[in-house]
Amino acid sequence: RFFVNFPSAKQYFSQFKHMEDPLEMERSLQLRKHARRVMGALNTVVENLNDSEKVSSVLALVGKAHALKHKVEPIYFKKLTGVMLEVIAEEYANDFTPEAHGAWTKMKTLIYTHVTAAYKEVGWAQYPTATL
Repeated sequence: RFFVNFPSAKQYFSQFKHMEDPLEMERSLQLRKHARRVMGALNTVVENLNDSEKVSSVLALVGKAHALKHKVEPIYFKKLTGVMLEVIAEEYANDFTPEAHGAWTKMKTLIYTHVTAAYKEVGWAQYPTATL
């Protein structure tokens, strides 16, 4: 859904940036592998919410890698976490209480705040198209 809603995000993925068909993207082994890494990092954050140093460390690694190695604009983290929130709300509609929505909204903010802090730390501002 992320790539359907924000096709410009595909530019950062050489393996599937030219794919147009959502089913083809869904079947892509490279995309599935990346999605597992994303969900693994999210799982680590959730499991360690009581350990702020671990959360900061995990999200700093993610932010620095995406800033320095992949050169992904940080706004895509806000977009991705928004799409994740939409999907969770749809998939778990019966259990997605206002409290759950509030908790996931806080998680979304936590992720974006820590990731963008890592971008700032590595000097992302040097890139003229930066959007923090």
